[in-house]
Amino acid sequence: MSDLSTRPYLVRAIYEWCVDSGLTPYLAVRVDDHTQVPRSHVKDGEIVLNLSADAVRNLQMGNEMITCAGRFSGVSFDMMIPVSAVIGIFARETGQGLVFQGEDTQPPPPSGSDGVISKPIPHKPNLKIVK
Repeated sequence: MSDLSTRPYLVRAIYEWCVDSGLTPYLAVRVDDHTQVPRSHVKDGEIVLNLSADAVRNLQMGNEMITCAGRFSGVSFDMMIPVSAVIGIFARETGQGLVFQGEDTQPPPPSGSDGVISKPIPHKPNLKIVK
């Protein structure tokens, strides 16, 4: 079983689809201490970046890190975005793309199980009317 995340592959696939379709790829990123983006453009801990060829230079989309250079308010800035910080990637014109929900990895099923994880059965609440 591989430890590779599907996230970088899906990000690259949607990026290529946007470019091939003549659409503008936008990347939504959750900013933390490992994310190098212009902090003045971060709102509510997130930033949305235009990844089109007109907006960035030297775009590299690796399995662990996305790097590129872009201009913000006329000033060049080198960016480093961990793939794990990517919230989603979409086309600006249509909004079509992918949004990632939570962590990319799932815990393995308990040993000896057939891979089916059962959820506890909810109990009916015991509420009484008090007068």
